[in-house]
Amino acid sequence: MAQHVKILGILHIVYAGLVVLIGIIVLVVMGGIAGIVGASDHSEDAATAIPVLGAIGAFVFILLLILSLPGLIGGFGLMQFKPWARILVIILSVFELLSVPFGTALGIYGLWVLLNTEAERLFQGPPAMPVGPRV
Repeated sequence: MAQHVKILGILHIVYAGLVVLIGIIVLVVMGGIAGIVGASDHSEDAATAIPVLGAIGAFVFILLLILSLPGLIGGFGLMQFKPWARILVIILSVFELLSVPFGTALGIYGLWVLLNTEAERLFQGPPAMPVGPRV
């Protein structure tokens, strides 16, 4: 089960990285469109449209970056078997079920792995040492 947890962590990092990449692509495309509009049209409407296009690209990029950060953090936490990462990724997996088709597959896999009793034991840490006199 430890291997499944590590794979799930890697998948969350990759999925979040792809979301950030999509945000960068949107930012570049919207900036490119704003540049083309600025170079080809010098009217008052173009002067109004250029900052709006740039703002839309920046907003989408920042939104996707913020939405992908929990997945990146949770993925790295899973790879180190941090207890908080298990809870975070369970919550993310529930939300990912709505993102058809890849998010749904990742959400189902995440819930299957992290709600397993073997995986739960992995995140509990080492057993506590008994306190008392040594014999």
